[in-house]
Amino acid sequence: MKDLLHVLRSPLITEKGTLVSEEGNQFVFRVRPQANKVEIRRAVETFFKVKVEKVRTMNYLGKERRVGKTLGRKPHWKKAYVTLAPGQKIDLFESV
Repeated sequence: MKDLLHVLRSPLITEKGTLVSEEGNQFVFRVRPQANKVEIRRAVETFFKVKVEKVRTMNYLGKERRVGKTLGRKPHWKKAYVTLAPGQKIDLFESV
């Protein structure tokens, strides 16, 4: 993927994500399923002007859902844990 604008979808604000960001200087993002670690690193460094130390990704399969007789599936998605270099910081709520 050449366009870094579409790599990051949104930050994931959960209890575990908040705990990890406070203790380990990590941030959790929902990213496109086709994005790889290098693209995620470039996107975070470009948009937030920080230095990324490590990126870990996890793929999630969409759950099956039933509405009446019709069986459907929610879309697959990917989550990325981004570890920042020491001294770096992202203010997700301060800019809003």
